[in-house]
Amino acid sequence: MKHFHFRALALVMLLALGTTAWAQSKVYLTREISPASLVRIYQALGVKAKGRVAVKVSTGEGSNPNYLKPELIKDLVYDVDGTIVENNTAYGGDPKDVRNNSANHWKVIDRHGFTKYFPVDIMDEYDEIRIPVRDHTHLNYDIVGGHLANYDFMICLNHFKGHPMGGYGGALKNLSIGCASANGKAYIHSAGKMNKLNMDSLWTPKYIGDQDGFLESMAAAAQAVVNYFKKENGIIYISVMNNMSIDCDCVDHPAPVKLEDYGILASTDPVALDQACVDIINNQKVTAKNDPTDLLKRIDKQHGTHTIDWAEKIGLGSKKYTLVNIDKK
Repeated sequence: MKHFHFRALALVMLLALGTTAWAQSKVYLTREISPASLVRIYQALGVKAKGRVAVKVSTGEGSNPNYLKPELIKDLVYDVDGTIVENNTAYGGDPKDVRNNSANHWKVIDRHGFTKYFPVDIMDEYDEIRIPVRDHTHLNYDIVGGHLANYDFMICLNHFKGHPMGGYGGALKNLSIGCASANGKAYIHSAGKMNKLNMDSLWTPKYIGDQDGFLESMAAAAQAVVNYFKKENGIIYISVMNNMSIDCDCVDHPAPVKLEDYGILASTDPVALDQACVDIINNQKVTAKNDPTDLLKRIDKQHGTHTIDWAEKIGLGSKKYTLVNIDKK
C-alpha cells in the first residue's frame, strides 16, 4: 500500500509541474506548399495571434532567389494583421545586395517585393535592447532589435535549408541570429566574446573558433526570445521546406538546390520542429531529382544538430514529437 501511495504521489507531482516523462510535442505537417496551406497549418496549431503581431522571416540577400516569397506568405500575414520584421546583418559584401545597414537593407526588401504587400520593420534600424538569457554558459544577455518591444506576439516563419556556419537554418536560427541586432549577431557568433560588431575582427579564428560555443549561444539566444514573447501573448513556429539549398538565404549566390520541395511544418515547440525537419532530410532517398547528400554533409560538418541538442538540454523544448498530417486523406 505504501508503494502505491508513493507512485500516486509521484504522478500527482509530475502533473502539477505540467510535465510527464512520456509527453511529446505535436508537429503539424502539410505536403502542400501554398498561401492557403500556410493559413491552414497556422489554424491547426490552435493558437490565435493576438495584439501587435511580428512575422519574423528572412527577406533574403540581394541575389538569393530562395527566400520565402511575399506571394507565398501574404495570406497568412494578412490573416494575422502582421508586420514583417527583420534585423541588419553582420557581414560585408556587394553594396547593392548586402543588408548590413538599413539604407541597403531597405533597398533589398523593396526589390524582393515585401513592401508591395506588407508593413516592414527593420527592428534594429534605430536602436537595440538587451533581454535576459536563462542559459549563461556563453552569453550574459541577448541583444535584439529595439523594435522587438513594439510587438505582443511573434510568428517565427522559417525557411528550412542549409547554412554555411550553423549547418542548417530553421526555427532556432531564426529566433536567435534572425532576431538579433547586428551587434547581437556578433555576440552570438563569437559565443559571447564580442558584443559590439567589428566586421574586420569578427570573422577571424579569435572570435569564431568555438563552433559548439556558437551553436550553444544560438540556442540560448533563441530561448531568450521565446521567453520574451511568452511573457506577452505568445509565439508559434512555422517552417517551409522548399528551395532547400545547402546555403542560407543570407548567402548572396547560394549553391544549387538538389532537394525537391517537401511541405510545411508547424509547432508550438521550436526544438521539436527543427528536429522533425532534420529527420525528414535524413529519411530522404537519393534519386536523380532529389539528393540530400550535400545538405546532410553540411549539417554534419558544422555539427548542426548540436544546436537542437543544447536547446533541449536548457529546457527550450523536446526532440520527441508526434507528427500530425493535416492533409485530407
